[in-house]
Amino acid sequence: MELFAQGLVAIMQPGTLILMIAGTAIGILFGALPGLTATMAVALFLPVTYGMKPAMGLAVLIALWIGATSGGLIAAILLKIPGTPSSVATCFDGHPMQEKGEGAKALGVGIVFSFLGTMFSLIALVFIAPPLAKVALSFGPVEYFAIAIFSLMLIVSLSTDSMLKGIFSGLVGFVFATVGIAPVDAVLRYTFGTVELTSGFNTLCVLIGLFAISEVIKTAESSKLEGKAEIAQVTRIKGFGFTMKEFMSQKWNFLISALIGTGIGILPGIGGGTSNLVAYMVVKKSSKYPEKFGTGIIDGIVASEVSNNASIGGALIPLMTLGIPGDAVTALLLGGFMIHGIAPGPMLFVNYGPLVYTVFAAVFVSTLLMLVLEFAGIRIFVKLLSIPNYILLPIVFVLCVVGAFGLSSRIFDVWSILLFGAVGYYFVKFKIPQAPFIIGFVLGPMAETNFRRGLMMTDDSFLGFFESPIAAVFMGLTLVIMLWTIYGEVRKKQSILRSGD
Repeated sequence: MELFAQGLVAIMQPGTLILMIAGTAIGILFGALPGLTATMAVALFLPVTYGMKPAMGLAVLIALWIGATSGGLIAAILLKIPGTPSSVATCFDGHPMQEKGEGAKALGVGIVFSFLGTMFSLIALVFIAPPLAKVALSFGPVEYFAIAIFSLMLIVSLSTDSMLKGIFSGLVGFVFATVGIAPVDAVLRYTFGTVELTSGFNTLCVLIGLFAISEVIKTAESSKLEGKAEIAQVTRIKGFGFTMKEFMSQKWNFLISALIGTGIGILPGIGGGTSNLVAYMVVKKSSKYPEKFGTGIIDGIVASEVSNNASIGGALIPLMTLGIPGDAVTALLLGGFMIHGIAPGPMLFVNYGPLVYTVFAAVFVSTLLMLVLEFAGIRIFVKLLSIPNYILLPIVFVLCVVGAFGLSSRIFDVWSILLFGAVGYYFVKFKIPQAPFIIGFVLGPMAETNFRRGLMMTDDSFLGFFESPIAAVFMGLTLVIMLWTIYGEVRKKQSILRSGD
């Protein structure tokens, strides 16, 4: 509690608090505007935090993330367009409520339960992360290699319908990560005599290009450029928009959805885009009136918004304790730590204890700001939905270029974001998942470095990797997941062939 209080004091400094208010508001806009996402918001503003102190910079990024994750419910309820992938299930019951004249109630339910979902995940983060970090302090190269391989396999198997596409995406990400100086022996790889490639590709440039530039290109190609001609109206929300009886009726729904969201958030590479759909289906199947789902009831909104916001704290757990990003946004946060010379992992709790609890405090304060700003500015956010994308996207593109150049004042970084923007665009075109790419880019070097160190410790014997109980368990789980995924792929192909016959 003493460290958490110190973190709150750091966050409540006037300069930091003002930037967090701005970050939360901008995040809500990114979440509410279709085509812009939490990932893009954090990627776009990551270079801005370069000159800030670590606590301030990370607090701003967390405010953007929390604001954008919750902001997606505005477009989902009013326009039936999920502002972010995390709000897809919110459309199912949110928009029918809007059509029935209960839009204000739907917004009130969504905002309040977004707040409660994030708070639940914060409690889980505070209680799970420190003990897990203590356990992780006993990990060596062998254990870290096993965890990295397990995480990569889990992402491949769960983040896409096609295992082959997932493997391809992860391998491409790993290949790009090998450019530059090799770990351990410092051999130059794939630089082709180019000085700029000696240090490899900047992680921030890869992230900005893959998620922000590719989204700009994809949206520019589509018919979304025309903008939205009709904007839904919102009546004044009285109180929170719902009664205490309705609130209490959702207690089990809240608990189930919060546990699902936090659990899925902990799994690498999945996040709120999956948790909201899983929670919605679980709550629907366990409901006494499943036939009402999709017709406009608050149960569906609660399930979606609690789970996607609960994924926030869940995704921070593997990032802060093991240095493994839980989803695309935490991969960007990993970049935020790195630009300040801080490596997430178990030693983070030992060497940067006050900073850890400052991050916890930032989640707490950002969640409160999200609740206040969404209720106070709901009419403003709704009006901003009318901004056409042909005005919005060029501004985003210019900011991406300026941000990339500002990292190291190199035009090479600008070319890098364009390169990875093209890669991300073609991934979308051919329905290749982006998550395995970026996790492969981040975790690939970690796996390679620890694999080589592990071989040095075991006298070049791979069997030594199975002598550690922790490593053996993760290697065994990796093998089981791989075989199960292959089995699922074979059954799916057989089913397609039978249906064709």
